[in-house]
Amino acid sequence: MLTNTRSVLAVPSLDVSVAFYRDKLGMAVDLEVPGWCFLSRDSFAVMLGECPDAIPPGALGDHSYFAYVTVSDARGLFREFGAKGVEFIKPLVDEPWGMREFGVRTIDGHRIMVGQELDSDA
Repeated sequence: MLTNTRSVLAVPSLDVSVAFYRDKLGMAVDLEVPGWCFLSRDSFAVMLGECPDAIPPGALGDHSYFAYVTVSDARGLFREFGAKGVEFIKPLVDEPWGMREFGVRTIDGHRIMVGQELDSDA
């Protein structure tokens, strides 16, 4: 049985990245140890590791996508992120595959897709 997931990301500056995930994406800091920070919001969790010499995510092209997060209210989260100045790489749109989705880019250039099943729309 798989019980949980946590994406592991290399970031150039832990302080800058933690501030973005906490203040812009609304994630809580679960644990901090030298060189690492674990954050989560509901069931979405990340481990940020400070790697100042790693390849920048923007240089990875489409490989900079690291997560597709299913949510209960995509429209509400889109508004929340927009109010906090999060960069969108895809506007909120209803897709033919049955998802209302949008995409964001983190401060480091990682990309996250967010979607809501259309039949769960309230």
